[in-house]
Amino acid sequence: MKVVHMNKVSKEVVINPIFTGRKVTRQVLLPESKEYEVDIINFGKGVRNKFHAHEYEQILIVTEGKGVVATEKEETSVTVGDIVLIPACEKHLHGSGGDAEFSHIFVVRKEDKIRQLED
Repeated sequence: MKVVHMNKVSKEVVINPIFTGRKVTRQVLLPESKEYEVDIINFGKGVRNKFHAHEYEQILIVTEGKGVVATEKEETSVTVGDIVLIPACEKHLHGSGGDAEFSHIFVVRKEDKIRQLED
């Protein structure tokens, strides 16, 4: 068994074309997991990821701030304590709602592949 204290996990800057801005950090929570990637993504104000899809389901657990999760058909605001299940292959985005920083834990299978669907 392993217990992780999220507030003690260091943040690393993430520079990736999937994000709309540079104010993004990641905290890798369970690097030794053989089955799941479990990280916290911290978005600066106004930063989100671009439309993309995962090969497997994705789970988001909001830990800080206010954010947005959207598909091509709907958009919803989310806040601390909200949990989002995104089905496999669904085109979606998530990130800061604009005027607040936003953080969520994401859980995906290690073998998951992301397809960016927006330039």
